Amino acid sequence: MLAPDQFLAFLLAAIVVTVSPGPDNLMVLAMGMSKGRSRGIAFGLGCALGCLSHTALAVIGVSALIAASPLAFTALKVVGGLYLLWLGVQALRSRGGTRVARAEMPDQALSTLFFKGVFANAINPKVALFFVAFLPQFVVPDNGSVGLQMALLGIVFTAQSALLFGLLGYFAGSVGQWLNGKPRVGTWLDRIAGCIFVALGLRLIVTR
Repeated sequence: MLAPDQFLAFLLAAIVVTVSPGPDNLMVLAMGMSKGRSRGIAFGLGCALGCLSHTALAVIGVSALIAASPLAFTALKVVGGLYLLWLGVQALRSRGGTRVARAEMPDQALSTLFFKGVFANAINPKVALFFVAFLPQFVVPDNGSVGLQMALLGIVFTAQSALLFGLLGYFAGSVGQWLNGKPRVGTWLDRIAGCIFVALGLRLIVTR
C-alpha cells in the first residue's frame, strides 16, 4: 500500500506535471473553447483514462525486471532519473509563450471524442516512456509489492488527471483566455515542473 507521505509527494508531483502546458491539456482547452464544455470534458476524460494503459505496461515491465534481477530495477531507476533530469532541464529552458488556439475540426459525438482521447494518449510513446521513468521514483520497496505500488500510483495519476482535465474542459473558455492574456504563466508552470523533475532525477542518480 501507499504510505501517506509517499501518496502526498506523488500527488503533488502528478498535479504539477498535469497542469504544465503540454499537448494533452492544451488540446483539451482548445476543444472546450471551440466545441463547448461537454466535448472538452469528453476528450479530456479520454486522455486521462489512456494513462491506465501506460500504467499496465509499466507495471508488467518493471515487475519482469525485478523477477529477473533486483539490480536491473536499480538500473531502471537510475536511467529513469537521468530521463527525468533531461525533462527537467528542457522544462527549465522553455521560453514559454503558451497560447491556446481553437480546435479546427468538425463536430463529433461525445463518445467519439472520448475514445479519440484514449487512443491519442495510449499510442503516445513519450507518455509510455514517462510512466516507466516516473512511477518507479515513488516506489518504496519496504512498503510491499512494487507492482502493486506502481499500479496504485498509476491509478492516482489517472484520477487526478481526469479531475483536472474535466475542469479544464468545463472552464476552457475562461482558462484559455486567461492563458492567452498571460503567456508567462505557462513559463512558470514549466519552471516548477522542471525543478521537480531535476530534484527527482538527481535524487535517484546519487541515491541507491
